[in-house]
Amino acid sequence: MSISSTIALRENNTVDLNWPGKVDQQNITEIQHTARMCESDRKVLDQQIDSACGRIAPLWPLKHFVAVNPFFGLSDKSFQNASDILARILGHGIYMSRDYYREQINSGRICKSDLKTAIKRSENPSLDINELESILNSPAPRANTGMAPVSKILEKVEGGLWSSFVTEQISRHCAAYFDMGQATISMPWRNDSLYTAWRKAAAIDMSPAMMGLGDFRSAVKRLPEDPREAIAWAIEHLDIPADAVERYLHASLLSIGGWAAWTRYLRWQAELNNMTDHAIVDLLAIRVMWDILLYEEKYSIALAAQWRDMLELSMRPPSAKRKAAAEIDRIMLNAMEIGFQRNIMDAIKGTLEHPSKNSSQTRPSVQAAFCIDVRSEVYRRSLETVSSGVQTLGFAGFFGIFIEYVPFAADTGHSHVPVLFNPSNRVHEEMKADEGTNKKTFSERRERLALSKMWKGFKFSASSAFSFVEATGLMYIPKLLSDSFGWTRPVPNPVTQGIKTSQAEMLSPVINPASTCCIDHKKSGIPEEEWLDHAERILRAMSMTDNFARLVMLTGHGSNTVNNPHATALDCGACAGQTGEASARVVVNILNDFSVRAGLHDRGIIIPEDTWFIAGLHDTTTDNVTLFDLELVPDKLADDLKQLQQWLEQAAELTRMQRATLMGMDGQPNKTVSKNILRRANDWSQVRPEWALANNAAFIVAPRERTRGRDLEGRAFLHEYSWQNDNEFKILELIMTAPMVVANWINMQYYGSVVDNETFGSGNKVLHNITGGAIGVIEGNGGDLRVGLPMQSIHDGVKWAHEPLRLSVFIEAPREAIDNIIEQHETVRQLVENKWLHLFQISEDGSTYRRELSGQWKIDT
Repeated sequence: MSISSTIALRENNTVDLNWPGKVDQQNITEIQHTARMCESDRKVLDQQIDSACGRIAPLWPLKHFVAVNPFFGLSDKSFQNASDILARILGHGIYMSRDYYREQINSGRICKSDLKTAIKRSENPSLDINELESILNSPAPRANTGMAPVSKILEKVEGGLWSSFVTEQISRHCAAYFDMGQATISMPWRNDSLYTAWRKAAAIDMSPAMMGLGDFRSAVKRLPEDPREAIAWAIEHLDIPADAVERYLHASLLSIGGWAAWTRYLRWQAELNNMTDHAIVDLLAIRVMWDILLYEEKYSIALAAQWRDMLELSMRPPSAKRKAAAEIDRIMLNAMEIGFQRNIMDAIKGTLEHPSKNSSQTRPSVQAAFCIDVRSEVYRRSLETVSSGVQTLGFAGFFGIFIEYVPFAADTGHSHVPVLFNPSNRVHEEMKADEGTNKKTFSERRERLALSKMWKGFKFSASSAFSFVEATGLMYIPKLLSDSFGWTRPVPNPVTQGIKTSQAEMLSPVINPASTCCIDHKKSGIPEEEWLDHAERILRAMSMTDNFARLVMLTGHGSNTVNNPHATALDCGACAGQTGEASARVVVNILNDFSVRAGLHDRGIIIPEDTWFIAGLHDTTTDNVTLFDLELVPDKLADDLKQLQQWLEQAAELTRMQRATLMGMDGQPNKTVSKNILRRANDWSQVRPEWALANNAAFIVAPRERTRGRDLEGRAFLHEYSWQNDNEFKILELIMTAPMVVANWINMQYYGSVVDNETFGSGNKVLHNITGGAIGVIEGNGGDLRVGLPMQSIHDGVKWAHEPLRLSVFIEAPREAIDNIIEQHETVRQLVENKWLHLFQISEDGSTYRRELSGQWKIDT
């Protein structure tokens, strides 16, 4: 029985169908039976359900929040097709407004030559530039309503806040069901599936009755028990056209997009372990059941007509006006990207002599490898400025070692590898002390952490919250004042919590499997027989195979902020939202091993006896660099170490001065800038402690000499690569299938957060409240789980701090090798051929060739 037949029956007064529950149970059984009978149709529907679920990008939890391309599920479509799909669901595409592009033209950011080039490359190359500017100054075509759920249609018909109500109801259920320790009392149905738990909870929920849904609880009890059966029944009952089913399901998930993204993450994690998770299908069923419940309970002729009109409108192809408007959007975005690409091309021009051709290489004073993170570009340039003898390199911040790291006295570990992979080894942290001291400190810390957790639970429990504040509130005044002035932290530092600072400084990763850890006495570390292979692979991937300096620093990065739910978003994306300290220290320990050095010598990588590897951590909030395990540095390198520390301090000060303008501190003396930046890191009211990866736009894979001395304004990911040392292009393949993909995710997360912060961002961080323990944030006291970046990470209060551009990738390697990798890897091919990024090849003379949609390379001037 479809909605159309239901309407006809109502209009003929044949039967009262205010809601299926008011028809006898036989009719409902027949409806469900009909859905089950058409097996071929059900298979098609199952594919459509899975496809709609696959369109959603995953959302990582706050404890290791990482950048995700919000359009990840649409990467098999072209960028423009993805925009068109979302426009028919959301009512708008994924481009900036015409007002924004007009501002770029008026400010000179987009010049006429960029517009002419963009028009030339468009589908309408005969478009006159004056005509383009005239179109920009005219109003854009009115936006469509998109594929709206019943709640929005109901708001049009009778007013009210039905969409907010439905979102709030689903969000509360999900927060309780997926809670990671925030709630003191767990939901009683967490052992059931998400959909089953919802049916049980909704069947006793009184809040819908307060909104006028008097039959809600009894209606829920009669819903299909299987989520896929429920979806099939809803599609039949809501009369969704066959061609619109997948779009309707996709729209349903986007209407509760935060929790859809979380359940997509659960499926992602399961798939990494060759398992599956059905929570996202359950969530989809819950969402479409709300459509059914609202439609039937609040049925009216007006509602049915509006619903029918919305479905009909959603099926119409884009009008000629909208197609023309989309072409203008493409031209303007391309014009902005062309202007940026021109600046990069100007910076990398010139013939570069390959080091292997130069027989008189000068040994660097220091070699310093940093993460490819755009913030490292600024620091590297500063370090090279204070000492011309320093050679810097760029490499993914996990330094090629796939580990899960378990902090001292912790129950569980954290993955320190890109989220595209699983860790291969578990490495525990221990104190550099005798076994007795180690175990004693271990036990003491566990007890303190447990007491801290109990105390926190007591403070926030429902039974003690108000009495606790009244009894002890005044005692917290000194703490509030010291936190406000930045003298103390609002929350304990996770590195030093439960132990003394002096003890924290003694913590170190255990990489030798012969060692045991205090937590379970299982072996910790990496098998010794694998060390040599790891060392060779990592050094070759960094193009570091000869001419080693006396000190070689591997520098991870992390951030230092307080009162910041998205703190891990400022840490290393290559380390799954953790700092790069553990990875750098593990790799350094391997490279300093004498047996590894001997094995590398036999494999053609000769490391001088006076070379020592040292691990560091770049704090991107303060730009200070901390060095680890200094007591192990040979005495003969004491002067080199002292000199390095001096250069790092000078580079930090220079970097802070470069960042001062972006932080609103330009014109202030050096010491004042440094003091203010350090203060901001400890200021719990500071909403912009740093700009993270804002304004990222390029990924350059080339020797450092190609970009050394060029000011790339902290907008480029820099990956060290010398194709002459990559015989089979395996290193290039790794770069294009991992770091380049991660860079695209970062770039698209910023892009989506700017062009549509309501859907793909997280709104105002001042209003954020953590939900579900460490799952994510909601904005205010309710609503959907928020995804993406807050406005304060991309807007300075006056203007955008990030230009929404697609990533421009520049690779110095033979074009044939690049083409072969694109052909072999579907993910890379989709990014390139569907225009989710721009790809350029750098020739030896510094000329750049642009890869066109045809797969041909054309010199770009």
